[in-house]
Amino acid sequence: MLQVLFFAIIFGVSLALVGGEKGKQVTSLIDAVATVLFKAMGLIVRVAPLGVLGAVAYTVGRYGIGSLKQLVSLVVLFYVSVAVFVFIVLGAVMRLAGLNILKFLAYMREELTIVLGTASSDAVLPQIMRKLERMGVKDSVVGLVVPTGYSFNLDAFSIYLTLAVVFIAQATNTPLSFGDLMLVLGISLVTSKGAHGVPGSAIVILAATLNAVPAIPAIGLVLVLSVDWFIGMARALGNLIGNCVATVVIAAWENDLDRDKAKRVLDGEVTVDVTAG
Repeated sequence: MLQVLFFAIIFGVSLALVGGEKGKQVTSLIDAVATVLFKAMGLIVRVAPLGVLGAVAYTVGRYGIGSLKQLVSLVVLFYVSVAVFVFIVLGAVMRLAGLNILKFLAYMREELTIVLGTASSDAVLPQIMRKLERMGVKDSVVGLVVPTGYSFNLDAFSIYLTLAVVFIAQATNTPLSFGDLMLVLGISLVTSKGAHGVPGSAIVILAATLNAVPAIPAIGLVLVLSVDWFIGMARALGNLIGNCVATVVIAAWENDLDRDKAKRVLDGEVTVDVTAG
């Protein structure tokens, strides 16, 4: 994914430099192809529940009904980990910026609800950017940090990879030394970059992470395949919240945040219409 992102940046810059009629033709072609791809993605999302059902059925049939207990424990542990990260870690960071994390989440509740239902943050990108701007964050900071964070600031994704790798190691009776754990942590921080919020991408990244740790059998990823959709909801939420908090904090550090306006908006004193403009 990092190579793809690098090429995309070079291609975008080159396209902007070309400009003119040729640039417009290429841009129109890209828009047309993107429309077809999004339609294909929509078809896949419609049948995704059947895939989740099949994955759960395979896991139960292969490893027995008792495997569901461990899988439920993994899901619960991940949700708790994301909650601790959001309310304690990100809450402390927001406090340093002079804002309240609970009021911030309430302000973003509509977008967070959409992400929770779709397990993807792609659909709410425009609304998130407009809300941050109307909250008092300078548009240049929003335009730089939010899109970049969608690919590089994936906090919950990193938490998921480490938890999933350790879970698979325990399920396959694979002992891990302290060095192995540090290797898993380091690799997870790298492989999670570029893992955009598309449902199902976590399995590909998890497979790459397992292949980089020879001590853990890569086939073990089938153990978590059946619950990936349920984990994906909290994963997408954690990634989006971390990205939004990072945008606010960076704006505060660069003095590009109107703190008074932000507090009034979060307190409900100022009504924000994200459909305008």
